[in-house]
Amino acid sequence: MTLDQRQALLDILRHAPLDIGGDLGEQRVIFHDMIAAVPLPEDVSTSPGELGGVPVLTVETPHIDPSTVILYFHGGAYALGSAADGAGLAADVGRRAGARVISVDYRLAPESPYPAAVDDAVAAYRALLDQGTPSAAIAFVGESAGGGLVAATLVAIKAAGLPQPSSATVFSPWADLTVSGGSATAKADVDPALTAAGLRRRALDYLGDTDPATPLASPVFADLTGVAPLLVQVGSYEILLDDAVRLAARAAEHDVEVRLQVSPGLPHVFQGFAAMVDEADAALDAAAAFIKAHVRAEVAPALAERA
Repeated sequence: MTLDQRQALLDILRHAPLDIGGDLGEQRVIFHDMIAAVPLPEDVSTSPGELGGVPVLTVETPHIDPSTVILYFHGGAYALGSAADGAGLAADVGRRAGARVISVDYRLAPESPYPAAVDDAVAAYRALLDQGTPSAAIAFVGESAGGGLVAATLVAIKAAGLPQPSSATVFSPWADLTVSGGSATAKADVDPALTAAGLRRRALDYLGDTDPATPLASPVFADLTGVAPLLVQVGSYEILLDDAVRLAARAAEHDVEVRLQVSPGLPHVFQGFAAMVDEADAALDAAAAFIKAHVRAEVAPALAERA
């Protein structure tokens, strides 16, 4: 990564019109318009559908193995975004991992507060299993709130007695809705995208009267024993740095295979800027390698059992 690349990205985000804690109706439009300004590559195909009654968007690129599935969870602080808004980054992950991506259009707050997002994630995963896709051929990936949702879903499916996916990868996870990590203050001056006050407002939309330390809302407080191998990526220039570090530490404490990758000088979900930042490109390659390694290690015996 060159300093020019990093500075160009930081400047873009500092001058972006999105205010994560602003009027929700306005910010939803801004969030969508910002993403729509960068069209999907021509070789990316998308098709709507449903899993377990939950809307989903299947995202495919050429030369993938459709038997390998990434269940993808978009960001947006549980109140913004959609499966379609997350399709660009989802496609990039799927292309590199050689997998079909199913992006989950989970319900948003405040119209559908906690635990609606977790319920939708579990329902979609359960339906994918019921269709005959082995858990060993499925990987979870999520960004921002979707990263926190990935971790929460791992805990929820464990409680439901469902098998874990082959792996889970999270980009800049929002995993502590108490917004109590030290980086919420320490990184406030360098984070160009998020504010603690904005996250607290969206957390209130999502949680209502629910305790923000509830494990399925804030998985940094959850028992992660027995969940899937976990890759956590985060930039050092974001107020959610401690969410990522604490989530990884919690996983390690509970004997989970976990890798934490901190990229210095980079902001929230920097992986979405792989076309302009070398380290974002490298981070996506690392995520794809993690996904493929665990699917390869797991899927052959799982498929043999079905035969």
